[in-house]
Amino acid sequence: MNRREFIEALAVSGAAPLAAASQERSADTEKRTPKPLSITLLGTGTPAPSLVRQSSGYLIEAGTDVIVWDHGPGAHHRLLETGHHSTDVTHAFFTHLHYDHCMDYGRLVLQRWDQGADRIPDLQVYGPPPVARMTAQLFGEDGIYGPDIRARCEHRSSLDVFEARGGTLPRRRPAPHVTEIHAGSVVEGAGWKITVGHAQHVQPYLECLALRIDTPGGSICYTGDSGSHDAIVDLAKGCDILIHMNHYFSGTEPTPAYRAACGNHRDNAVIAKRAGAKALVLTHLLGQIDRPAVREQIVHEIRQTFDGKVIWGEDLMRLTPSSAGVTGIEPRHG
Repeated sequence: MNRREFIEALAVSGAAPLAAASQERSADTEKRTPKPLSITLLGTGTPAPSLVRQSSGYLIEAGTDVIVWDHGPGAHHRLLETGHHSTDVTHAFFTHLHYDHCMDYGRLVLQRWDQGADRIPDLQVYGPPPVARMTAQLFGEDGIYGPDIRARCEHRSSLDVFEARGGTLPRRRPAPHVTEIHAGSVVEGAGWKITVGHAQHVQPYLECLALRIDTPGGSICYTGDSGSHDAIVDLAKGCDILIHMNHYFSGTEPTPAYRAACGNHRDNAVIAKRAGAKALVLTHLLGQIDRPAVREQIVHEIRQTFDGKVIWGEDLMRLTPSSAGVTGIEPRHG
């Protein structure tokens, strides 16, 4: 094999499988067909290790954008399992900076930058402080990945791969565009609006947020990690889908502080009813409640209070909202 054959093979091998996707993303977004609002649950677990439930992460398709909400450990692997690539993602939002909600942020940014070969726009990132400082500490010249990034920008072997993927020298460093947000912030995109609310979790140590997206085709509210709070009711008013942390079985909390910080099924039922949500999706599920009979008991007890649809969330479950609630539920395949 001569040098030309090697470079040609490299461009279509596992080292550069996304060149075509990168070129597509670099085209005007108006040329791509807008998609109706949907959400795929990438991770419905907790910080506890699990092969069944990865940590928190959600994938939203809205119009011509692909948005992730939280990106905890394992969420990026689930993203790939959906058939999407890091280069597809246009926006990333974080509800709070517990590691089970943000550990795969580094993988998303670096893989997207590496595979995108300077052919796609910078990632738009939104989250509470200190997400800007965290980003600089990860990807800055003196950051954790600084030496790695410098090698990929300067060593000839890395530049060979970069050019094979369609990049043009000199290579730029990864530069996600970070905006710090707070309760009350509003972010608007092409055909969608995300409103930021308060989540009651581990203040004052971390600022904790909830998110709501509204489009002409539907609305989804995600509590992040939160116990029962009036702010969640206000944010979720009339939403088609409410995704709520359902960490443990009601009544088993060790302290009042635990209950205030972490959602449970009876409190969640009241929140969903008060908000007038059409569907309630349970997520952030501990293994002790993710068992036959216990699951059914939880759903049964929720339905004693909340008369909407109740969904036990699973990794890779895809939900499509509408004014009637959830019009499509696609389970994990394989």
